Amino acid sequence: MPELPEVETMVRGIRPTVEGQRISAFEACPCACRPLTIRPVLKLIAKQVAGQTIVQVTRRAKRVVLRLESGSAFVIEPRMTGLMLIADPPDPEHLRVVWKLGTGKQARSLWFWDRRGLGTVSLLNPEEVEQLFGHESLGPDALEVDSTHWRMVCAATRRPIKVLLLDQSKVAGIGNLYASEILHLSRIHPEAPANSLRPAQLKLLGQFTVEVLSTAIRYEGSTLGDGTYRNALNQSGGYQNAHRVYAREGECCPTCSRGVIVRIVQSQRSTFFCPQCQQAPRELRPPGS
Repeated sequence: MPELPEVETMVRGIRPTVEGQRISAFEACPCACRPLTIRPVLKLIAKQVAGQTIVQVTRRAKRVVLRLESGSAFVIEPRMTGLMLIADPPDPEHLRVVWKLGTGKQARSLWFWDRRGLGTVSLLNPEEVEQLFGHESLGPDALEVDSTHWRMVCAATRRPIKVLLLDQSKVAGIGNLYASEILHLSRIHPEAPANSLRPAQLKLLGQFTVEVLSTAIRYEGSTLGDGTYRNALNQSGGYQNAHRVYAREGECCPTCSRGVIVRIVQSQRSTFFCPQCQQAPRELRPPGS
């Protein structure tokens, strides 16, 4: 489930411990579960990175990036259940790989834990790193998108706005949970065609994208009922307590106190919204309504 706020929280959590540390070993952890995708093969990675210093810990959309002094970089995609940890994991059975850092009394460990094994760990060469941070398949970061970009991407398609928000090639970092929260605060119906949004709605969309994601980062992400997401110290996030619509189907809307939150499915993903706050555009309303 990690989305931009959760990945940003991971980055901020591991950065003080990891940045500036020399890699003494990169190893697989004993795990009987579904194998993790590691590129290239682990033995080759271990040979290439031994003795390398991690010079920067950063984020690209929903990916954790560990830049090395050689110009290469580890790119970790947590996907649904992956976690970056510097403290005890939720359980040892789902530890996948470990970066052993430093030596002696200064030795530290960074782990990648993944219950479902859907995440990936890749070592990119300098050219591939430049491509990742340059003109590639990801759009600009959701925290950095200005109103001009929102107008451009929305004007170009009639796709439902919720579906567009999840398109990482247009705006990178917004996931399913936060898309519902952003649209609710923007008072935009999730099925509204993107190119039908008015300038005032686009302004709110940009405003609440930054507000929701920034607030979620401040609360260190959202830990849902399954308890999967944990921060770098294996602690729960806090933003789930501020959710207004996500996973609140059938509850009274906390914004207007008149509507009841409903759930629909868009592109095989659950969407939650309040029909009172987020009224359907005229073209989507039943005849005579």
